[in-house]
Amino acid sequence: MRSRRQPGPDVRSLRRVAVLSAGVVACAQAATAVVALRAGRRDYADAVWGPGLAAVAVTSALAGRGDVRRRWALAAATSAWAVRLERQMLTRIRGSREEDPRYTEFLDGDSTAAVVGKVFVTQGLSQLLVSAPIQLAAASAPPRGRRKWLAPAGLAVMAGGALVEALADRQKAQYSERDEDERPDVLDTGLWGWSRHPNYFGDSLVWDGAWLAATASPFGGWTLPAPALMSYLLMFATGAKRTERRMQDRPGYRDYQSRVAFFFPRPPRTAPTDDAA
Repeated sequence: MRSRRQPGPDVRSLRRVAVLSAGVVACAQAATAVVALRAGRRDYADAVWGPGLAAVAVTSALAGRGDVRRRWALAAATSAWAVRLERQMLTRIRGSREEDPRYTEFLDGDSTAAVVGKVFVTQGLSQLLVSAPIQLAAASAPPRGRRKWLAPAGLAVMAGGALVEALADRQKAQYSERDEDERPDVLDTGLWGWSRHPNYFGDSLVWDGAWLAATASPFGGWTLPAPALMSYLLMFATGAKRTERRMQDRPGYRDYQSRVAFFFPRPPRTAPTDDAA
């Protein structure tokens, strides 16, 4: 009887993808570090996050020998997500002459070597881990059998997450553009009435989708630490929790916390409770 076991990734192809991806990330982070340190703006690191991940996806598509449609679909989806994010990051950075307070607080008193390690090396390693499903998919054969639907399903989740993130950011921008005497203390309408951080939630869905697309191939599920890391970063390390600490003293924010979910969307509560989590 012929075995129906699907082949794993092409090891030689995966090695080539991984080495080239590491080289691309290292170059991007090194160049950004030089510019950021000379300008005294460590927050320039934010500007290389999206492009770095897009570069890995495109590099993987070029260097991989796996399913051509899936590897280029993942590269296109990642690049589209990165372009929109980069426009937002550059607008924010150019709109301020001061370094983002998050970086100033986090790096207070650190030497140049410490800054490079804590920001640029750490971010580069995170990019390589987060993009692991994309790298694996680029070196894997076309999905077959029951697994094959996972690839289009994952791409659909990526598109949905990118849409949620873009809509949440647009709603936030519209809120910020209103006159101070006309806008409420807290944005609690639209997606922001269902989650206190819908933009971060949408971002996490993008990488959940990339992982789901990779699981169409054997061993793809082993890259689960990639979306798990991204969710951790967005919720606890650099995203939602850090934002909440800065917002605690804003009028109405504690009431907002009691009514609206922290991360995963749900209908808002109609009355304040003691549970702000």
